[in-house]
Amino acid sequence: MNRLVATGSWQPGVKNVNTKYRVVIAEDHDLLRNGLRSMLCAQGDYDVIGEAKDGKEACQLAMTLNPNLMLMDLSMRGMNGIDASAAIKRRLPNVRIVALTVHQSEEYVREALRAGVDGYVLKDVSFDELLIAMRTVAKGKKHLSADVYGCMVDSFVTGREAPAPKKAWDVLTARERSVLKLIAEGRTNRQVGQYLNLSPKTIEKYRASMMHKLNISNLPELVLVAISMGLLTSLAAKCSEPDADDTLVHLPVNPDRQVQSDADSPLPEYRLGEAAG
Repeated sequence: MNRLVATGSWQPGVKNVNTKYRVVIAEDHDLLRNGLRSMLCAQGDYDVIGEAKDGKEACQLAMTLNPNLMLMDLSMRGMNGIDASAAIKRRLPNVRIVALTVHQSEEYVREALRAGVDGYVLKDVSFDELLIAMRTVAKGKKHLSADVYGCMVDSFVTGREAPAPKKAWDVLTARERSVLKLIAEGRTNRQVGQYLNLSPKTIEKYRASMMHKLNISNLPELVLVAISMGLLTSLAAKCSEPDADDTLVHLPVNPDRQVQSDADSPLPEYRLGEAAG
């Protein structure tokens, strides 16, 4: 039986029978986001209190609304769901995050779990399975879709037999992948720097480092690498992007920030306004 707790003091695994789970949905496709909101609200146990179209907006809503659960798309424009999850978990570790994604590869699953997501659900699952995942993580447990779990087990078994060759995902650091995604979306060095609170000169250093590591020499090749890594879903999605200047949140640039080459170094904290303090 669920224990009773005071309203506003929600903890994973402890549910007040008189309240609903407060949910934020972060998904850049309007149709899917609206459908999820309608189906969740019809359940009676969930109250969708916020909706975000990109990772930065998801971070801002998390800090201001303090939800119990978040459904997080991993491939949103601008800040992706993995970076957003990591930023949210640093400040709000009790927020439970379910990654809702089309990506089944080991690299995506591994990075999402490292970022702190509590559940990893593929978008082709039934709504009932999504509800199971949400209830599981609300209890403080982890949940992986069956197909994802099987993929991870297979990878572990084959990994013991022979080391796999390094892929582009493993060659680049987490920060380089973030920069690559923004560049591939058509943003200039200045725009990328404004988004990540870095100077254009630093972004240019990241760009040169990526090209050297990947042994490529031009922007079209960078875009193709981003697509192959799943950072961009398709060229059509890239072409449908709104003007970057219309969606950027302008942050102060620190010209003294240096490139970190350590792949395990943590991402710097994003400035999320006064509510994030």
